[in-house]
Amino acid sequence: MSAEIIDGKKVAGLVRDRIRDDVNDWTAKGNRAPFLQVILVGDDPASKVYTGAKTQACEDVGINTHTEILQDTISGKELKSIIKKYNEDDSVDGILVQLPLPSHLSSHDVIESIDHRKDVDGFHPMNVGRLTVDEPCFRSCTPAGIMELFKHYSIPVKAKHAVVVGASNIVGSPMAIMLSRENSSGKATTTICHKYTKDLTQHTISADILIAAAGQPHLIKAEMIKEGAVIIDVGINRIADENSEKGYKLVGDVDFESVKKKASWITPVPGGVGPMTVAMLMKNTLLAAKKSIYPE
Repeated sequence: MSAEIIDGKKVAGLVRDRIRDDVNDWTAKGNRAPFLQVILVGDDPASKVYTGAKTQACEDVGINTHTEILQDTISGKELKSIIKKYNEDDSVDGILVQLPLPSHLSSHDVIESIDHRKDVDGFHPMNVGRLTVDEPCFRSCTPAGIMELFKHYSIPVKAKHAVVVGASNIVGSPMAIMLSRENSSGKATTTICHKYTKDLTQHTISADILIAAAGQPHLIKAEMIKEGAVIIDVGINRIADENSEKGYKLVGDVDFESVKKKASWITPVPGGVGPMTVAMLMKNTLLAAKKSIYPE
């Protein structure tokens, strides 16, 4: 068998079309356009690319946005003071601080300083906590995008065994929560694996749904999955490639060529999960503007 490809780029385009229509309806009623404030600390090339993609998506769907670029020497106190200014600005609906931050800054402290009602990344402890108890919240964009892919392709989650490889607060942990929650169209039995897991294959081989989010190129091999599994590859890794003009190519955490021969569904890298993450950020920003999750 050969796996069906889960086209995240196509589905993200459909989601963005719906958001664009919703934004147009919202502004046609006399409301101002949603506004996303992006904060970029330092000049990390990858972070610049990510923030550029997000602001371009905003423009595409009619969301206003501005990126404030700060020196990588900024103190935590100074950064939180800037965030406080945007927290108190009623014209700002969503606040996004691009991660990772320079090593001298605590991402936990910075995220917690964002008003949870403007936390469109879904990383604030208030949103994570509400997700855990199945209450309305801003959902972390990458896991929410994956759930949207399951919905679009009618891939069943209920009663399946889902294994998440990677336990980060951004992807792995919220992914496992969403997979196990009824309101997220979940109710799977979930297992979380991480760098301390012994005999990883023992866990992955039993997965009906495998989410690879460990940040290790080609970690998941064909012999580690069972026939017919659904494979979602969150990893984006650069490996050397002398045939590329850039000197590298992007690969996922999954050995795509071998695994696709056993899987039933699989996401490519790039073009799989990444576009969905950005689309869900647009959705959260619109919800923040509408005060749909946290009414005034």
